[in-house]
This record gives sequence, C-alpha cells and structure tokens, in this order.
Amino acid sequence: MHAKHTPRHRAHHAKLHFREILREHVLPFIKKNAVLLIAVLAAAITAIIVPPDATYLDYFDWKTLTCLFCVLAVVCALKNIRFFFFLAQKIVKIFKNTRASVLALAYITFIGSMLIANDMALLTFLPLGYFVLSSTGKKKYMAFTFIMQNIAANLGGMLTPFGNPQNLYLYTKFHIPTGEFMWTMLPPFVLSVALITLCCFIFVKKESLEITEEKIVLPAWRTIIYGVLFALSIVIVFRVIPFWIGLIVIPVALIFLDRKALAQVDYGLLLTFVAFFIFSGNMSRISVIEKAFGYLMNKNALLVSTLSCQAISNVPSAILLSQFTESWKPLLLGVNIGGVGTLISSLASLITFREYLSHEKGGAKKYLLLFSAFNFAFLLILLGACTLFLLFL
Repeated sequence: MHAKHTPRHRAHHAKLHFREILREHVLPFIKKNAVLLIAVLAAAITAIIVPPDATYLDYFDWKTLTCLFCVLAVVCALKNIRFFFFLAQKIVKIFKNTRASVLALAYITFIGSMLIANDMALLTFLPLGYFVLSSTGKKKYMAFTFIMQNIAANLGGMLTPFGNPQNLYLYTKFHIPTGEFMWTMLPPFVLSVALITLCCFIFVKKESLEITEEKIVLPAWRTIIYGVLFALSIVIVFRVIPFWIGLIVIPVALIFLDRKALAQVDYGLLLTFVAFFIFSGNMSRISVIEKAFGYLMNKNALLVSTLSCQAISNVPSAILLSQFTESWKPLLLGVNIGGVGTLISSLASLITFREYLSHEKGGAKKYLLLFSAFNFAFLLILLGACTLFLLFL
C-alpha cells in the first residue's frame, strides 16, 4: 500500500482540506456577517426562554422591512449604472485643493447618507475617496478622510427618517410626524456638520491637486426610471401610499431592468432586523429584563441608548430599547449620536474599516487609534449638546 493511501495520510489530507475551507470560506463569512450571526444567536437563546407562539408574529414591523428592501434595491440599481460615482465625480471636480476635496468627500457622504442610507453611502463614496487621494498622490490623508466620511455617514443620516435603518424603524414604530422628526434631529445634525468642517480645516493642509476625470455616460431611460422608483420608495417611507405597492412595483420593474440589483440587496441586513425583532420581542416578555430596562430608560434614555450602541450597535439598540419607553426623542437622539464611538457602534464603521484595510493592509493599528480619537471626541461633544437640547424641548 502506498504511503499516500494510508489512513493516516488520508486523515492528514482531510485535516488540511478542512483548514483550507475554514480559512477561505467560513472565516470570511463570519467576519462579513458577524452582526447577523450574533443577532441569530441572540434570537435563538431568547427563543429557549420564551418558546415560539402566535405572539411572535406581532414582533415584526413589516413596513420597516419593506421600506428598507425597496430603498436598498433601487440604490443597488442606481449604483450599477454608476450614477452616484458620476454625481460625486462632478462635484469633486469643482474643487482644486486637498482640503476642499476632502471636505467635498465628507459632504457628499453626508448628503448620500440622507438619501441612500449610511452603509450604501459609504460603499458608494469610499472608493471615490481612495480614487481622489491615490490618483493625486495624497494617500497620507486616506485614514483621516475615511474616518471623516464614516462619521459623516453615521451622523448625516440622522436628519431623515430613511437616512439610517434605526431611523426608519423608530419613525414607523412611534408614528413620528415628519416635521417633528427632522426638527428634533436638526441641532445635532448642524453641530456634526460644523465639527467635521472644523476638523478638515485643522488637519488637512490646503495643497493644490488635479483630479483625473473618468468619462461616464449614464443610460438615460434607466436613470429616469430608477429615479422614479427611488422617489416611490421615499413616498412609501413618508406614508403617502401603502407600503405593499412598493413591494410589487419595484421588484417587478427590476426583474426586467436589472435582476442583478435584486441579488445585490443586503439581505443580511434584512435578516439581522428579523432576528433582532425576535430578540427584542422576547426580551420585552421577560419580566426581570423588562423592569431593568424600563427603570434605566426612565432614568436617562439618552445616555442608556448611546451607551447601548457602543456595545451592540445602533440598529439592535433601537429595536431593543424601543420596547421599554414611549419617549422617542431621547431614544432617537441616542441611537443616532451613538453611531460614533466604538468600531461596533454602527455597521457602517465596520464597512469603512474593511474598505480601508483593503487598500492599506498594514495600517490597522494607525487607523484604529485615529478612529477612536475622533469618534469619542465627537461622541462626547454630541452627548453633551443633546443633553442640553433635551432640557429645552
């Protein structure tokens, strides 16, 4: 019998094969879907304590899930025709120096997060940031620019009900009037813009640069149709028409126009919502948990929600804590400003970190130090400002 056919050799070969699968497939999947896996685990554990029954059906906010799906699907279609890259490129072309360009990238991400949600804004505009800095020899500003874009994405989305997933959920759950929602979030939004602008003026020198333009021709009819579908998504968010209309019109349209967009939708985010709906619903039915969170939220909902984001991120914090309070203003403020801070306070922060390491593989330590310094500075300033703001509401 040849050595390569012995049981010992076969066992060794199987072990190597298993390690290869683990390294190339399992670990990347876990890293990419860490929050989803944690959400599913949390839901499963609470399902042992509160066995599934008919009440589970009341956990799910179907309108939030539908709105989120519609917005993500249309955004994927627009991204596939390079609409956002085209728009951003035209804006950045106006600016002729490093400071103005970094500011433009931050502002574009700000605006993008208000329209297409923070994670999609980063996936769209972080590559543009890299393109601008690498093509002009200014990669020394890449970590700073990515961090400012990340903060802009997390804080820019706070102004609109559809800018952040947690906003969409709270807006729907508490039936918040649109005007009151935006008025509540306007002060921290304005302060965030001012802080980012100040940071760019302090930490980025005014150096001249030229940006190489890439010619992009948008398909006219698709651009128009996608614009109409995006408008339909926003109209649904604002409760002008029933949400089920979007669930029919948008998928049917994209089946004919861009099936790839439907496949590119972040279904992991949707499943994360589903899992956290189960988790938070079960938690609210555990009497000890209900009393503890109810007590803490009555004491200081702003601080509790902000700190909760630092440990379990802003989306699950919003879903969980909304079960224990009827006071939506401090909760809304907390889960938005809580998006800055630790690397896990927002899904968007993990996206930025992953994107940065794809370009600078040895820069993790430098990035994390800079990220923490800026994020916690922003968090402390915003928390203090929102505390004062709530006193005058």
